[in-house]
Amino acid sequence: MQRNSERERWRASASLDELALLAQTAGAVVAGRALQRLEAPHPATYIGKGKVEEIKSLRFADGGYDLVVFDDELSPSQQKNLEDALKVKVLDRTALILDIFAMRARTREGRLQVELAQSEYLLPRLKGQWSHLERLGGRSGQPGAIGVRGPGETQIETDRRLVRRRIQHLKSQIEDVRKQRALYRRRREREGVPVVALVGYTNAGKSTLMRALTRDSDVFVQDQLFATLDPLTRRIHLEEGRPALLTDTVGFIQKLPTGLVAAFRATLEELADAAVLLHVVDVTHPDAAGQSQTVEETLRDLGLEDKPRVTALNKVDQLRDAAGEPVRSIGELAPFQASLGASAPDAVMISAEKRWGLDDLRRRLAEVLERQPVGSR
Repeated sequence: MQRNSERERWRASASLDELALLAQTAGAVVAGRALQRLEAPHPATYIGKGKVEEIKSLRFADGGYDLVVFDDELSPSQQKNLEDALKVKVLDRTALILDIFAMRARTREGRLQVELAQSEYLLPRLKGQWSHLERLGGRSGQPGAIGVRGPGETQIETDRRLVRRRIQHLKSQIEDVRKQRALYRRRREREGVPVVALVGYTNAGKSTLMRALTRDSDVFVQDQLFATLDPLTRRIHLEEGRPALLTDTVGFIQKLPTGLVAAFRATLEELADAAVLLHVVDVTHPDAAGQSQTVEETLRDLGLEDKPRVTALNKVDQLRDAAGEPVRSIGELAPFQASLGASAPDAVMISAEKRWGLDDLRRRLAEVLERQPVGSR
């Protein structure tokens, strides 16, 4: 559910569509949805009393439900009050995203960062809600266990002091990771090879593009939200064989939890040290402009709004011409070029899946790198 004030109703509905995809990614089966217009969230239950009763009544309908997910972050008291009223587990968007990250993390670094974000999220929810600590004992990757894929602790932590101690320990370990990454980056700088960092909305096709540019079949590709969590760097060649390093990073999403961004600081610093950001946009998504804006806002929050970038307008092979026929080659895209590339001065139309436009993309990346001062490449 989402508060809908100044946004158009279709944007709220699109956000719920995305929430449903997140839930499905985490292993849930979506039974229904509800939307309510409010001037401000109800302080006790986020939604109004009548809407609470309406949702409660649906639990006894055909199929029913055993979990309710809200599209905004709930306060600890709102979450507790809703669980008391609905008699089922209640999660918010933040908890759902954290759960997916816990499922996706494969490396030690990724698991540390997810555990830190989850622990900081759960800490204020411990008081009077000891059942929430059950998430800390969950097995990572357990099918259908929405909200219980916690940091993977071997026993339930029942004391705030212990949780805070764990948070400090995680921060110390992540700081060690951060220092190690900084050493790697300095080594790359001495080699003089520029870094191109992939950014974009989740499921925009970044990993598919990385596989296409590197011709590395080991690059993990999956048509799911947050399929890539841990950073991956591979060597590529631009125009005239010029070498560069291409780094894939976690995808962005609207309402990305602040704690998650902070926890992934060591990973996201790869973006700060990149010479160029390669922003991948799924042009077939009905809210491609909104997704692109979300990425730009996230980059601004990270202090990267002035970082040079190239925009890859991806999945153009799925466009249709004026007669409704699918585009069959890169040469048929001329009618789309003006409209799609209007807002991005260094935009290139590509299909990572079909490998269309990759030579143009390599050429554009080389041109943007040439425009940078020598010390910043």
